[in-house]
Amino acid sequence: MANVLLLHPGKMGSSVANALIQAGHEVFWVSQGRSNQTRERAEELGLCDVTDLSSALGKSEFVISVCPPEYAGSLAEEVIERGYEGTYVDANAVSPATSLAMGDLVGENYVDGGIIGPPAWNVGSTRIYLSGPRAANIAALFEGTLLDSFVIEGEIGAASALKMCYAAYTKGSSALLLGVRALAERMGVTDSLISEWAISQRGLEERSRNTAYSTSQKAWRFAGEMREIAATYSAAGLPAGFHEAAAELFERMKGFKDRDPATIDELTAELLRGKKSLD
Repeated sequence: MANVLLLHPGKMGSSVANALIQAGHEVFWVSQGRSNQTRERAEELGLCDVTDLSSALGKSEFVISVCPPEYAGSLAEEVIERGYEGTYVDANAVSPATSLAMGDLVGENYVDGGIIGPPAWNVGSTRIYLSGPRAANIAALFEGTLLDSFVIEGEIGAASALKMCYAAYTKGSSALLLGVRALAERMGVTDSLISEWAISQRGLEERSRNTAYSTSQKAWRFAGEMREIAATYSAAGLPAGFHEAAAELFERMKGFKDRDPATIDELTAELLRGKKSLD
């Protein structure tokens, strides 16, 4: 059994913590500064609450970071500033360059990770990919759990590169589809577009409605991810503008956080209002 600090038990992080508990590990979390929702998730799972980060690090062989990508670097800095010498896993949606920078900060105990799929509550739904010299040690923590683990070939940054490529299509295509619906609405051709889709792109109108419903509440988390993908494209010598635009589209949806899922009409109206918040 290993002692693992999970930073932090949000919707995805709590499922990672559950997988570790499934495997018989003890999972800690830091309640200081976290929301009531996060506290409720942690208590429901039976995570061990350690009120401050320094104390939690002193108890933990492994740290796994699961947070919005824009906070990944600063969280790694917080951990290392406190003298942590155990294994640090960044499992966030960050570019290979961002991951490499964290690897330089952490040193030889750093593991690059990327999670693909929804929160891991169902068999076969979700995978964590890992790269780096210590990746196999982390993969072993999840053996026999709801979170399938894979070590992929390559140096630090390979797992993050895979995550960027995957999300560039999945979340990127969602942004494109929702942007098309907003454009058609602004141009006054929504009904005509839907009629044409019924002829030549069957199922796309329903997909756009389902995308609005499934994406609206969590779009606030995708903007940072799109920027990391754009940076990955730039570093590869490829145009980054599409995913920079996708980041802005998701940013415009942030007012749907903690609200009921949006209809396509509600979501397109918000996109067309620009950066003005729903609040």
